[in-house]
Amino acid sequence: MLKYFVIFAVLAIISYLYLKLAIKFKIIDKPNQRSSHTKSTIRGGGILFTIAIILFFFFNNFEYPYFFIGVLSIAIVSFLDDIYTLSSKVRFPFQILAIALIMYQINIPFFPIYLFVLYFVMGVGIINMFNFMDGINGITGLYSLATISGFYFINVNEQIINSEIVIYTVLSIIIFGFYNFRKKALFFAGDIGSISIGMLIFFVGLYFTVKLNSPLILLLVIVYGADAGNTLLYRKFYTKESVLEPHRHHIYQKLVDKKKVPHLQVSLIYTLLQLIVNFIVYKTYRLELTIQIYVFLVLVAVFMFLYIYGFKKLRA
Repeated sequence: MLKYFVIFAVLAIISYLYLKLAIKFKIIDKPNQRSSHTKSTIRGGGILFTIAIILFFFFNNFEYPYFFIGVLSIAIVSFLDDIYTLSSKVRFPFQILAIALIMYQINIPFFPIYLFVLYFVMGVGIINMFNFMDGINGITGLYSLATISGFYFINVNEQIINSEIVIYTVLSIIIFGFYNFRKKALFFAGDIGSISIGMLIFFVGLYFTVKLNSPLILLLVIVYGADAGNTLLYRKFYTKESVLEPHRHHIYQKLVDKKKVPHLQVSLIYTLLQLIVNFIVYKTYRLELTIQIYVFLVLVAVFMFLYIYGFKKLRA
């Protein structure tokens, strides 16, 4: 317990120092026509998530070294992106490298090739999904807590990973929340935060999927997945927009923009929906594979329906 108190204190001090340094060096997010905020706000506060992973690595005998190298490399590039706005041609190779390192850490075999490619694409999708969905106060922190809690309680039963990597991350999110879970946030996660937390969730999620041979593990990100995935399809086939360009089509954005629902209330809705799914997954992930597939398909269908229904209502 003392160790966690020390980690919490270290992260709290770093958060305060980062706030002061970011003000001094003007690491800020200026609002534009696609923003959900109206005043300039410090960005890059999600550096706390990366530092939590660094602290875990050094306090736990350098466990998961390839995962650590992957997170550190992509975090550095993402932080530079927060400051200077880098081209996707610069960022994407580092995403590929980081995902490859995670797959090597988990010892994913190259054959069968279709499964290897599927995992790779899933990695690209998850880390970018967390980046794209990071648009309003509270959503990255609260939703990440919901997702991570799902992994934590399954891990209590299965002992697949060192649970301290989850605990350290939760401590960093709580401190981040002090600055971000507000009507007017003091700082945003930035690319370094959303990408780092996406990397952690991909690492843990893929590890669980492989070890448990359960498709239900993917449902621990179903709420984000439904919004991000369906919005991607909408933009690709209906609006014909570039999927790499910023936009205002996500359900959470429409709730904030059109219905004027407060940021934190929308974030809590996403979080609570995910917690409900977490409970279902926790109760069914040990069932035979056929039943798991039925549960998986039913929940995917439900969230697709919710997305389409919500999108039509909010579009009117």
